Amino acid sequence: MSATPPGPHGDPLVGSGRRFADDPFSFMHACADSYGDVTRFDLGPRETYLLANPADIERVLVSDAERYRKPKFGDGAMDRLLGDGLLMSEGETWQRQRRLANPSFHSRRIGALAGTMVGHTESQLADWEDSEVVDVQLEVARLTVRIIVSAMFGADITDEEVRTVQEKLEPLGARFEPDPRRFLIPDWAPTRENREFAAAVDTLESVIDGIVDRRRGTERDPAVDPAGPEGVAVRGPAGDGPDGDGSGDLPMDLLSVLLRARDRGEQTDENLRDELVTMLLAGHDTTALALTYTFYLLSNHPEARERVAREAEAATDGGRAANDATAAALTAADAREMAFTERVLNESMRLYPPVYTLFREPKLDVKLGGYRVPEGTTLMCPQWVVHRSPRWYDDPDAFDPSRWKPERRSQRPRFAFFPFGGGPRHCIGKAFSLLEAKLILAKVCSQYDLEYEGPDLSLRGSLTMHPDHPVPMRIRER
Repeated sequence: MSATPPGPHGDPLVGSGRRFADDPFSFMHACADSYGDVTRFDLGPRETYLLANPADIERVLVSDAERYRKPKFGDGAMDRLLGDGLLMSEGETWQRQRRLANPSFHSRRIGALAGTMVGHTESQLADWEDSEVVDVQLEVARLTVRIIVSAMFGADITDEEVRTVQEKLEPLGARFEPDPRRFLIPDWAPTRENREFAAAVDTLESVIDGIVDRRRGTERDPAVDPAGPEGVAVRGPAGDGPDGDGSGDLPMDLLSVLLRARDRGEQTDENLRDELVTMLLAGHDTTALALTYTFYLLSNHPEARERVAREAEAATDGGRAANDATAAALTAADAREMAFTERVLNESMRLYPPVYTLFREPKLDVKLGGYRVPEGTTLMCPQWVVHRSPRWYDDPDAFDPSRWKPERRSQRPRFAFFPFGGGPRHCIGKAFSLLEAKLILAKVCSQYDLEYEGPDLSLRGSLTMHPDHPVPMRIRER
């Protein structure tokens, strides 16, 4: 066993940080192409290992998951933003948070939310006009914010609050873009970027506080149905017991579950806010990005877009178009029948994974790819690299939804595709996100053709992978 994996030579102090910051996607690919399954390099003071083999990634995320934790990056920004929310907590805290959240993501409850997802989509599409140009990234982000707040918080969000969330995503995201200077400047230094980040977190928390206050007011008012807007079905079947207490007549949206936990002394107000900030950001941003990239790809592949539209029409009553007032509303059962739409989404997330790498930290010295990896170092499990590897995909940069037919998918390693992570820390919102994305795609593609009118797509890395420019699309009524 070789003691140290190969890797690029870095610069003093920042290591390979400058190259990674300039273009993280090309840098990761170059590492895998040049050095193989395991690459060692330094990102500032952090000794880092890039894993490019699905077998090693599965070992880290699944079979040996107890040997790894999520790393605490030194500048404190992640703690300031997400605190002890589900995304960043560890150990007993994470187990408690996950146990509390699980009922809100039960498959029966997710299926019952299809009407909420479709209703918000129809409301937004009603504002679109034939031949106008929209920034599709902003449009779908606005929609997914409304859906996550309605479905998981059992509340409404105002137009002003939606705009505020979208405006603050820029300084929040900028704080996590790779920048070698950040290794040298502490988060408490009064730089413009640090001040803007702190102000954005404060503003986001005030939006969350406003939503919680309105929800508490709703629960105190017997004239208002706490099930939420538009008759959202957030109550569990009798005896289902969303909190494990045998009382299934309680609201099951995440905010209600967390409020009850707080009232029982199991959560503090700070824990509650951390969880809601985590859910608001993670619950809308990744789905909005997946849809943005999917609409971009469908604009370049109109034959696939037409198949998505036909599949949506076939799912409605008597095959009538999904924008026909006499057609039945799309349901979760309809979405399960949309096999081609699901293949399109998978291919989009393969080519443009919103989460482009996962980070882990060994709790002890481990062996990966035949190399010793020391305790406390940083591991990168990069979807961006594995999803586009010619080892697992023919013509890996091409858009080909047929890759996801069962007979072809079964030929690849399990972790040749992992847009939602895997193992105990897999994304709790996977089923919610996939249902939401399929229903939105079906509604949009059955009513409109979206034609991309921007430059070649370029990308930037932050917490998630974003387009580096607006994504303008012209709306064409079908």
